[in-house]
Amino acid sequence: MKGKSLLVLAALGTVPFIMVLGNSMLIPVLPQMQKELGISQFQASLVISLFSIPAGIVIPFAGFLSDRIGRKKVIAPALIIYGIGGIIAGIAALLMKNAYWLIISGRILQGIGAAGTAPVAMALAGDLFTGKERSKALGYIEASNGMGKVVSPVLGSLIGLIAWFATFFMFPVLTVPAALAVWLLIKEPSTQRQVQGIGQYLSSVKNIFANKAAYLLTAFLTGSLALMLLFGILFFLSDYLETSLKLFGAKKGLVLAIPVLFMSTTSLATGAVIKKKVPLMKKMVIGGLGLITLSLALLPFFRSPWANVAIMAVTGIGVGSILPCLNTMITSSASITQRGMITSLYGGVRFFGVAAGPPLFGVLDNFDGRFVMFWSSAAAALITGVLAILFLPSKAPEQTAEESEQDPKQHHIRFGQVLLETITFRNSIGRLVTKKLIKNQGRNQENSDSKNDENPSS
Repeated sequence: MKGKSLLVLAALGTVPFIMVLGNSMLIPVLPQMQKELGISQFQASLVISLFSIPAGIVIPFAGFLSDRIGRKKVIAPALIIYGIGGIIAGIAALLMKNAYWLIISGRILQGIGAAGTAPVAMALAGDLFTGKERSKALGYIEASNGMGKVVSPVLGSLIGLIAWFATFFMFPVLTVPAALAVWLLIKEPSTQRQVQGIGQYLSSVKNIFANKAAYLLTAFLTGSLALMLLFGILFFLSDYLETSLKLFGAKKGLVLAIPVLFMSTTSLATGAVIKKKVPLMKKMVIGGLGLITLSLALLPFFRSPWANVAIMAVTGIGVGSILPCLNTMITSSASITQRGMITSLYGGVRFFGVAAGPPLFGVLDNFDGRFVMFWSSAAAALITGVLAILFLPSKAPEQTAEESEQDPKQHHIRFGQVLLETITFRNSIGRLVTKKLIKNQGRNQENSDSKNDENPSS
């Protein structure tokens, strides 16, 4: 990629990175927050849930809006809203005695802002890059998301040393520069966006699903499941490190970051390798699900904490192999005018997968411990792998949404090539014209001969 493209990617990469901080950075300070505010564990968990739920609900509307007015006009204000929510929560915690509900209000506002960030950034990456560059760009976006997951527990622990509510003030510090970078450094493709009614728009999106229902639903399920399992095992590992190794705070955050670091590194490598190779993407998805199945099936047999961390790192590699492939497949399944909605629906499904992982693993842990929890998860990955074999495409379709957004230079090249072949009579058009000319010339010659016969020269 050229330097300008790398600058654009850097600006885009800040968006998913910051979105991930929304929950992960607060997890280390939740116990102190609970103590300082005098709230229950359930009330403390709402600080996380009431960020994720509004985000999941609003994401499809953010995608619809980005298809109508443009991606940047959604991403930049969404980042500002995200930051304002952090300021509200932080000031409430700093100045008010009974701050809990105002903190919750700030978190809800942050969730609404988060809805217009990473999924729309993924759609914008799909708009800006085509072909081989698109898979690299989406791999980078996924790696940025993963790095946010790596950094956030450690960052939250370190900022929490100042004050537990200092983490809220970190959000505007990060979102304002990111919004400026997106607005100033990224130039959206010049595309005439048709202003459709909601009904007409939803009908066009419905047509995409009608034509590719099994493929898209399988891709959505795979992405959601991969993140649900990853966050489920991180939730389990967090408690396991405290009870087994007596690790707390930043040290625990560093160990928790290991599986996610493997995931983000693999995502970056996968995005560089897959390019436009749809058969390879399918193999990577199936292989990633295979790694997840194998690692989760083996986990109950290992009691060593470090062996558990190593096996979970393999799970991270599996997730990192899957997500960039799905990102490329899904962003390429729709034209530029519907891509925002499709990627936002996918983003919403991923969001709910992340939210479902920890409580689900917490429930499964109560049923005969590790075997039920990990083997049921391995079975889910195995079944999803079978669905991927059956329904994910094995080759690029003959006609895709890409045809409507190809580079104009390619059209000039094709036109020039057709013109040259026509002039030199090497294609069917040239041969047809040649045949017509020869036929007309023959008729003219016959007419001339007949006139000469009727009017013989004296």
